[in-house]
Amino acid sequence: MSHFAVVAPPYPSHFAAMQALGAELVARGHRVSFFHQPEAQRWVSDTRLGYVEVGHADCPPGSLDHAMGLVARPTGPLQLRQLIRHLAQTSAMLCKWLPAALREQHVDAVICDQMEPAGALAAEHCGLPFFSVACALPINREPGLPLPVMPFNHGLDPRIYEGSERVHDWLMRPMQHALEQACLALGLPARQAAHQCLSPLAQLSQTPCSLDFHRQGLPAHFHAVGPLRGAPCTATPDWAFDAGKPLVFASLGTLQGHRFELFARIAQACRRLDAQLLVAHCGGLSPAQQASLLQLGATLVTDFAPQHWAVRQASVVVSHGGLNTVLDTVAAGTPLLVIPIAFDQPGVAARVRYHRLGEVLSRHAGVGPITDALGRLLSQPAPTHPALQAELATCGGVQRGADILETALRSGKPVLQEGNLCAMT
Repeated sequence: MSHFAVVAPPYPSHFAAMQALGAELVARGHRVSFFHQPEAQRWVSDTRLGYVEVGHADCPPGSLDHAMGLVARPTGPLQLRQLIRHLAQTSAMLCKWLPAALREQHVDAVICDQMEPAGALAAEHCGLPFFSVACALPINREPGLPLPVMPFNHGLDPRIYEGSERVHDWLMRPMQHALEQACLALGLPARQAAHQCLSPLAQLSQTPCSLDFHRQGLPAHFHAVGPLRGAPCTATPDWAFDAGKPLVFASLGTLQGHRFELFARIAQACRRLDAQLLVAHCGGLSPAQQASLLQLGATLVTDFAPQHWAVRQASVVVSHGGLNTVLDTVAAGTPLLVIPIAFDQPGVAARVRYHRLGEVLSRHAGVGPITDALGRLLSQPAPTHPALQAELATCGGVQRGADILETALRSGKPVLQEGNLCAMT
């Protein structure tokens, strides 16, 4: 059996997807180890998976908490610049320490999150096969399509997309410099961005083709395998809601769950509509803030709710545009109100709007616009997207993903997709 290394950004959602894929490989007899800074081990809960600490000298205690603070508040110009510099420093750190660690641990292949190019560069330097995983929207670039971090719809003037790419790449200059320096140190051809570091053997994506925009340029070894997770939690909480009133479920994810003011506006909107509101803040709110939300109109405020259950009980789901929440909601056939905040969330929101799966509002929207949007969603028939729901039911998840990785490692050749499904949606 083989030893797979996993390299991903140290964020809960990315580690969770990679952990689910790793658990499937472990169940098949392989060894799987995460490689990252010491404090990121907190995100690995499956004791069957190994963890190899790297970069001790570059990542003192408290550095991950500092990084998480930057990620949680990336919306101002100063915060965005700090975050980009930190991302570049993390990639540089991994490029510096990973090659020796991969050799010492006798790794056979590397599973690389698309958002962390260091895994691919270290694997290439060591002569190891590597595979790319898009835990968020795929970063594969294609003329005529917006970058995943952009809020643009499909079918606009291509010059809009080209201009936004230039602005994006200008902002990402610290990462460009870090990758250029890493390639020079590792003896590799120059790379300037993460999309230039994708696997030539197998690329997996959590985004179903039917949710993405129409694509023509994906490589033949790109596979949309859908959500990477274990069996869904089937727990049913003993919370009591009024069956005669609509239920709104609001969740802003693990990184944005601290946004009390946005939750407050949602609560006030639900009160105006005489709708019940279940808030899951993922540990981001204080007891005093939770009590305030109840006074403002929320029915129940909790840290975590069983999402598989919640999106099926709800009449509308309010989300920041996190990919997993959106996919769970679509699979349940529940309307979405997406209020994107950062990262690829505007891109997810644009796809929700394009496929008419719900409505999209600015994170600055007041109580009035939120009330109006929720009112429309509650009064209209639930959106249907049979192709997307069918794809979610059959795309394969971790089982298909593990099949592809095993085949690619065994053959040493690209694992090809039959046809370009994303181009045909």
